[in-house]
Formats: sequence, C-alpha cells, structure tokens
Amino acid sequence: MNKSRLGSEYLPLVEDDMSKMRLILSFAKLAWFTVSLPFLAFIFCIAWSVVYNFKHSTSTHCKVYNFLPSVSAAIGHYRPQKDVWKTAIAMQALIRILVLIMYRRYYKEHIYKWAQSICNVATVTYAIENISLVTLSFWTSDENYAFHKLSFITFLITSVVHMLLAYFIMRNCRNHAKESSEAASLKWKRRYTMSNLLCIIFATYFFYRHNKYCEPLVYSMFALSEYGVVLSNMGFHSTAAWDFSNSRLMISETGFRLI
Repeated sequence: MNKSRLGSEYLPLVEDDMSKMRLILSFAKLAWFTVSLPFLAFIFCIAWSVVYNFKHSTSTHCKVYNFLPSVSAAIGHYRPQKDVWKTAIAMQALIRILVLIMYRRYYKEHIYKWAQSICNVATVTYAIENISLVTLSFWTSDENYAFHKLSFITFLITSVVHMLLAYFIMRNCRNHAKESSEAASLKWKRRYTMSNLLCIIFATYFFYRHNKYCEPLVYSMFALSEYGVVLSNMGFHSTAAWDFSNSRLMISETGFRLI
C-alpha cells in the first residue's frame, strides 16, 4: 500500500492490494472549491460585461448614465458570460448535493431532537435555493422573463430563510461544545447573514428610486447592492469549510463515501 499523508496539504491517492483505487479529498477544500466556481465566474462576467458590453449592459429605460451592469445583465445577456456562468453553476450544484448530505448527517448527529423539525426546514430551503439558482441561471430574463423572475424570488426567499435557520441551529441547538472551527463558522455566518439582509434592503431602495426618479448612477448603486447579495450568499456557503474541517470524502471505483 502506498503511504499517503491525510492532511490539509495533500489530496492522497491510496492503492489497496494493487487493485482498488481510492481518492480521499479534504471536505474543507472541496467546500472552498465549490464556492470558488461561482465566485470566479461572477467576477469574470462583471468584468467582461464592463469591458466589452458596457453600453448595452448598463443601459436602462431611463437612459441615464450608469457604470455597472445588473447581475441579470452580466450573467445572462451576453456571450461568453452566460456560458461561463451556466457551467460554473451546473458544476457547483452537483457538488452542493454532497454538502447537503453532510449537513443532513450533521443535524441528525449533533443537533437536539427537539430542533429536528427546524433542521428539516433548513435542509429543504437549502435544496430549493440550489435548484432555483440553477433555473434562474439557465432560463435568463431574455429567454423566459416570468420563469426567471419566479426563480429569482424563490432563490432570494429560500436563501434568506436558510441563512437565518442555519445560524439559529448552529448557535442554539448543538448538543456539544463548539470547537474552534465551529465558532469561526458561526461568527462568519452571522456576518454574512447581516450583510445579505442589508444588501437586499439597499437593492430594494435603489431599484425603487431608479424606477421612480430615473436619476443617474442610482441603477449602478442597485447593481452594487445586488453584488453584495450574491457575494454574501457565497460567503455564507463557504462556512461549510469550517463546519466540516475534519471530514473527508472518499471516492473509489464502487462510489463515494463520507468519512
């Protein structure tokens, strides 16, 4: 058997009896990788839209000057942005199924029985959030505005509900003392949740003001607030790296297993 070190530095490949191959991945690294996919795609879409589609991506019915595109314009109106975004979202959606399984197992093992119904709601909202993110990304406002709008509203509501419930569960319902990594996760969950709620409030205000008064730059402030919503959501999901800092994913020829 090849001796490999299980640690944060390596992703070991182990050979058993020269016939069975196993790949063991750090779940924390997998969580960071999952979040990095939409993060890098998002940054690319914004930057590419500003550089190559500036005039059209920042224009609105008010026909006043703005310097930033909305999220919908940046990720869903132009190529190659929409292709990059769809690819990243499809990839991260598959990996987040594993994250969902991990949280479901964590809730069963480490959360008080009286809170299991809350955990069920948190799990369901997590799943719906992931599905609605896929649908709003693949059915853009240009292609199917009504469905895109429904998916976006669903994503926004379920993501906020999930953040609040997950924070409540991790803060009040554990049946064991918090480890240092779990304490760090809780701290950042609180910060990202508050940031997300504030950005939603700002986005709502600037969207209303833009449509009501058609002032220059206000739509850019709306877009900037949207970016805050998206990035704080990604940040919240990155806390899974702390929640499962000691967990591993083993992939073999017979399937995968969480260890």
